[in-house]
Amino acid sequence: MTSSPSLSPSSGSPAPGTTVPVIFKHLSDQRHDPAAMIETAIQHFRQNGRPLELFEALKMRIRHRLGLPLIAPEDEPRQSDDVDRQLEAGLLDACRETGELFLSQGKIREGWMYLRPTGDTARAAELLAQIEPNEDNVEDLIGVLLHEGVDIARGFRLLLNRNGTCNSITTFEQSIANRDKPNRAAAARVLLEHFYSELCESVRGDIARNEAPAGADETLHEMMSKRKWILADGGYHLDTTHLSAVIRIARVLEDPLSLQRAWELTQYGKRLHHQFQYPGEEPFVDFYPSHSAYFSVLLGRDVDAGLALFKRKMLAADPEQHGTAPMEVYTELLDRCGRSAEAIDEALAHVPEDVPSPRLVPPLLEMASRCGHYEPILDYCVRKNDPLGYAATIAAAHHYAASHG
Repeated sequence: MTSSPSLSPSSGSPAPGTTVPVIFKHLSDQRHDPAAMIETAIQHFRQNGRPLELFEALKMRIRHRLGLPLIAPEDEPRQSDDVDRQLEAGLLDACRETGELFLSQGKIREGWMYLRPTGDTARAAELLAQIEPNEDNVEDLIGVLLHEGVDIARGFRLLLNRNGTCNSITTFEQSIANRDKPNRAAAARVLLEHFYSELCESVRGDIARNEAPAGADETLHEMMSKRKWILADGGYHLDTTHLSAVIRIARVLEDPLSLQRAWELTQYGKRLHHQFQYPGEEPFVDFYPSHSAYFSVLLGRDVDAGLALFKRKMLAADPEQHGTAPMEVYTELLDRCGRSAEAIDEALAHVPEDVPSPRLVPPLLEMASRCGHYEPILDYCVRKNDPLGYAATIAAAHHYAASHG
């Protein structure tokens, strides 16, 4: 049996006749210079792609620079605030380099585990973009990109391609709907593009089976407008529950192309047989006509008529039954049309008394940041006995005045 390599206990040098990797000779030669020895170890682990050992060596480096034992003892006393700050910064640097090395090796979850403490999701997204998905890694990519929020759009696109529309809609409603607006919009745009493309492809196939193929540049709406026979038999091309879900989710989007595509989907939906036109919740009970008007307003078409429709819905809805949704949709439309001051006034005039002030003030302040209409919000905070909201409004008004000269 061959004995394992060992160092001579007396000299710290390799035992005679023992073959050991050259790294041990380099480390032994520098045993009287710990800083140089640590740097040699770091370079060795970098060059040989050994992230776990690299992390420990990087930890040793920062501890040596701070005059601490290279290996932290279990009963290590608390350090000064300045040493703690330097130690934390050094450990974060070690996490960053280790995570990047793991990702360069295609080890997704390990890499993210080390990069997560740094908070540098942009760098993580950049590195993950270089990893091509395959059967072995796609679940890990979805987990980090989508569920960890590193790159919602790419992660959601991978989920769509892997699991299909139904599962992706469920994931959106369970995991993404409560994220911030930019992330909701990123996923919603991916879903809309995917569903719109699939529906166009299916409609094109239907046309090709019945007449001359549609033009390559024809949009969904153009294909439908030119051929009244489409859907005349009461059928449909894709799951109609998916259609309504995609339209509802698309309300978060703002770019003109997405709004146009969402509007086109509503025109398709309006031509479905009535048994497939499921009702929504106020103010979208008449689901497809109401959403058609909603997206038309955002596209700058029939704006006054569309706003009047949603104002009537707000005034007619019973807050006890339908909550604040009709008011929120109407005032949001006003705000998105550039009528933010009017939106604030309408919200304050029609918000039910039992709605807590902290729920209303933040969206009102966001609207006011676009128009400087703060006084009504201050009056509302006084009436609702909300000193915190009042202080936040004063601060926001001061910031607005300073930034607008």
